[in-house]
Amino acid sequence: MGSFSVWHWLIVLVIVLLIFGTKKLRNVGQDLGGAVKGFKDGMKDATATDKPADAAPAEKVTGQTIDVEVKEKTKS
Repeated sequence: MGSFSVWHWLIVLVIVLLIFGTKKLRNVGQDLGGAVKGFKDGMKDATATDKPADAAPAEKVTGQTIDVEVKEKTKS
């Protein structure tokens, strides 16, 4: 009752080939491969843009407090 034997998997493969055909399965494989490749390229681009080489140093924050009066905005 555990895992399937090699013969079970061969029969399943033959049935899938009969139902879908080799051309359809090849197209699905190419689409899946293209999607994975696009995802990897996107991840490389994202990591390259996260750390620019000529980034300016962050501004130093001083301990100044800015006192601001809040005005309510009324709907007209």
